[in-house]
Amino acid sequence: MPRSHLSSTQPPAPRVSQKLSILFFSRCGMAVDLTPRQPTKAYGGDGGAYYEWSPAELPMLGVASIGAAKLSLAAGGMSLPSYSDSAKVAYVLQGKGTCGIVLPEATKEKVVAVKEGDALALPFGVQTWWHNTPESTTELIILFLGDTSKGHKPGQFTNFQLTGSSGIFTGFSTEFVGRAWDLKDVDAAKLVSTQPASGIVKLAAGQKLPEPVPEDRKDMALNCLEAKLDVDIPNGGRVVVLNTVNLPLVKEVGLGADLVRIDAHSMCSPGFSCDSAYQVTYIVRGSGRVQVVGPDGKRVLETRIEGGSLFIVPRFHVVSKIADASGMEWFSIITTPNPIFSHLAGKTSVWKAISPEVLEAAFNTTPEMEKLFRSKRLDSEIFFAPN
Repeated sequence: MPRSHLSSTQPPAPRVSQKLSILFFSRCGMAVDLTPRQPTKAYGGDGGAYYEWSPAELPMLGVASIGAAKLSLAAGGMSLPSYSDSAKVAYVLQGKGTCGIVLPEATKEKVVAVKEGDALALPFGVQTWWHNTPESTTELIILFLGDTSKGHKPGQFTNFQLTGSSGIFTGFSTEFVGRAWDLKDVDAAKLVSTQPASGIVKLAAGQKLPEPVPEDRKDMALNCLEAKLDVDIPNGGRVVVLNTVNLPLVKEVGLGADLVRIDAHSMCSPGFSCDSAYQVTYIVRGSGRVQVVGPDGKRVLETRIEGGSLFIVPRFHVVSKIADASGMEWFSIITTPNPIFSHLAGKTSVWKAISPEVLEAAFNTTPEMEKLFRSKRLDSEIFFAPN
């Protein structure tokens, strides 16, 4: 399938076709545009770029207090040490490299090898750096999705750089820096000012960083492309769910996540999160059609969506997707660590549990039609292969 991730040199233009008015009415009664969006470049240089989705362009981010961003590192690129005001889930979309992680109150960093398909849970207070090896032939691209409800800006991450031209210590006086680090003023001033870049750099030839430590991956990363499948339907689709069992730090982050891959022309059953959670979906690759239905049977979203786009399903709204000939793959977070979904089609749907008499009355239909309806989808779960 073609890759659809943003390049640090030339981000692709959005390719989303809208078929109807895409509006959701928030709790305060305001109409919110649900149109899927691609991110815009926030900053970058030779080492790579940082892209983010803004609540000004994707208002549901602000409604749901969710942040979304993407980091793209060129060969030899490094994202300087930083921390964020939000707990996040990181997902490696492309490439392989290294992530340095310093957990709160830890005395030693964890140096984790990362590759495509890896998911990492990053709680509050975690300090990280990322690096793409100089010999790499592809960019290292990482998606970040997280909860901004306790952050500075609802719907947008605020990152605090530890070094560089916008680093924390550029704001302190030389006296304070010198006292904190037990350095002479001249040495403190020199140390703070020698990194002119901001956020992302490209390391000089021959400059080395710590090698990954295999033991450091334990409980820190889960590869969704290699993990045991939670759902596997031939010619339909596959799911890997991140939860507190296979990635314990998910509990501290307070988010659940999953990677879903559906085959050509397959359908994902209409369903909703029944624990008052928002579902934030990033299309990794492929394309297809998406519909979302809300209260009063109103279709609030109907659009074709392609790789690189992000959209958010409001709470309790029912969503369904059908893949094009290329199939479709997406990574989602759900704003609860152990989400529960209710499906409205398939053998696990609510219709199989409801008694025949109630179904007849609810649909105002005949016993013959009820039997026909109930006889379908007896073996299919949440993904339906094309007939």
